[in-house]
Amino acid sequence: MVSFFVAIFLLIASYFVYGRFVERLFGADGQKVTPAVRMNDGVDYVPMPTWKLFLIQFLNIAGLGPIFGAIAGALWGPAAFFWIVLGTIFAGGVHDYFSGMLSMRHNGLSIPEIVGIYMGSGPKRFLLGFTVVLLLLVGVVFVGGPARLLQGLIPGSGLSLWLYIIFAYYLIATLLPIDKLIGRLYPVFGASLLLMALGITGGILFKGYTIPEVTFSNLHPNELPIWPLMFITIACGAISGFHSTQSPIMARCCKNEKLGKKVFYGAMVAEGIVALIWAAAAMAFFGTTDGLASFMSAHGEQAGVVNHISISLLGPAGSVLAILGVVFCPVSSGDTAFRSARLTIADFINLNQKSLKNRLMIAIPMFVVGFVLTQIDFQVIWRYFAWSNQTIAMLVLWTAAVFLKKFNKFHWVATVPAVFMTAVTTTYLMVAPEGFSLSATVSYPVGILLAAMAFLFFILNGKKDSTNRMR
Repeated sequence: MVSFFVAIFLLIASYFVYGRFVERLFGADGQKVTPAVRMNDGVDYVPMPTWKLFLIQFLNIAGLGPIFGAIAGALWGPAAFFWIVLGTIFAGGVHDYFSGMLSMRHNGLSIPEIVGIYMGSGPKRFLLGFTVVLLLLVGVVFVGGPARLLQGLIPGSGLSLWLYIIFAYYLIATLLPIDKLIGRLYPVFGASLLLMALGITGGILFKGYTIPEVTFSNLHPNELPIWPLMFITIACGAISGFHSTQSPIMARCCKNEKLGKKVFYGAMVAEGIVALIWAAAAMAFFGTTDGLASFMSAHGEQAGVVNHISISLLGPAGSVLAILGVVFCPVSSGDTAFRSARLTIADFINLNQKSLKNRLMIAIPMFVVGFVLTQIDFQVIWRYFAWSNQTIAMLVLWTAAVFLKKFNKFHWVATVPAVFMTAVTTTYLMVAPEGFSLSATVSYPVGILLAAMAFLFFILNGKKDSTNRMR
């Protein structure tokens, strides 16, 4: 129990200490006119209040990620606490802050464009295709899951009906000005997600459950290795490339650069806290990782765990929050995924999005492709999502490192997590069944060697700009 409260304290403290350090290192300037003000178009560039920015960013990057990923990560036992805390502070917070602030400094551009500015056209083109595919997968998967849940909750309703309804909502949310629907509803959903986490914490503490203390022991029932699998499994609660696709949405709505720490680093800390709570709840509620694994297998994996814990600890209110967690949260991530895809494509082809006609030119083909994808079995394809997600995060961290070195700043805050995530993603690609399926004795040295080579290339080729100027 002590470890849990220490972890919560460290996450909260990191916002005030490390978040402030990162902000000063970037050079947030409250006097600069931001894209939200300078380029206000009433559609995507719309100044919004700080509290809305925080809650929308939190919901956009969270959704089911810090809940489902943390529950799956809890199968390794309390070792998951280390990654959630350290990942959030030194990797996820840095990644989210720089992805948002670099976008703000460059007219709210999408993340592939930012990568292109600092890393070159090759990484830009690679990340563009990677990002659009990832966003479409996120959007499509977050159609099917909620549709099946709603079909089960409402007897007699068909799956196709809910698919059509959710897709229609996605299209509307993607096309409407951001302050008309997302800006009004999502702060409510974001606050509800935080309330749900607080309720679960109270239920665990006051109903006599015991949260295990931190240990490095691997308690996974199937003896899956911690390295690199746990670091891929727990993504949104520690670091997630999907976040960098969402940050530019809020970067186009910030009225002041000084809001960046609250909106980007702060939302990541909040997500880390939610992930920590759900990992602790999953361990405490079922007693052992074997008990958790057995329940997941018999009751619909993570969705069943969320439903069971919520109702058991919070009663009728818990059932409402469970529906919110497993239906509305993924829907909110799905529609902003499609919105981000529209903006990413528009930035690449330089198509202004103020006109509804221009928005439809991108959105309609995109949704046609998305709807076709819902007819395909994603059991195999989705296994690539976690690796793709962390690979994007790794590239964004390297971009932040290049930016810092280019302007002669302390680049290590981005370089160290970039090297670490390079080792994670390359090792996973070597060892995973959906990768090269090599043995650990081969995969581990290869992954570490590739990370070392990336670091060496960065040190030898990074450019500095003694003028310390930026667009």
